[in-house]
Amino acid sequence: MGNVFVTSLRAAAVTIVLTGVAYPLVVTAIAQVAFARKADGSLVADRDGTIVGSELIGQSFTNPAYLQGRPSAAGQGYDAAASSGSNLGPTSKALRDRVTAAAEKLRAENPAAPGPVPAELVTASASGLDPHLSPESALWQVPRIAAARRVSADRVRAVVLELVEGRDLGLLGEPRVNVLAVNLALDGRFGRPAGGANIPPK
Repeated sequence: MGNVFVTSLRAAAVTIVLTGVAYPLVVTAIAQVAFARKADGSLVADRDGTIVGSELIGQSFTNPAYLQGRPSAAGQGYDAAASSGSNLGPTSKALRDRVTAAAEKLRAENPAAPGPVPAELVTASASGLDPHLSPESALWQVPRIAAARRVSADRVRAVVLELVEGRDLGLLGEPRVNVLAVNLALDGRFGRPAGGANIPPK
């Protein structure tokens, strides 16, 4: 019985060292050598070199001169430590009221926007961290951004279209734009808007 116990302890110790220490260290080392930027969280810096976010995690933009992403139900909003959706179903009155209020607010803030408010601008993603929008939802906001920055809508539209990402491998997913990348490009092209930046350092 004692031999079985000692053998079990040895097997457990070897397993812990291999899978809990050696394997993570080797994988981390390979990741840092092969794709260091992605391994460090795909962090994004502005023109001054200040880290302003990650291209993988959305954040809130309230300045009208910036592209606004999807609403978030993660914690207090875009909280990577509390990633989740709202878990409200299609028959939920709370969801209906929230979507209605958000749509009315967006319509008031975007009086020159074409057509109805895109559904993704009033509904949270399953993770609450989605950093992307469809090109259609981004272009819907162009008139507001152009007015806030006092430039032509065509110039803002060109920035958005330049940053459209295609389907992965040509067939997976949908075309999209990264909200943070577009906002940094807008600042780079037209300067930071009056009232200060809405891209906080992380």
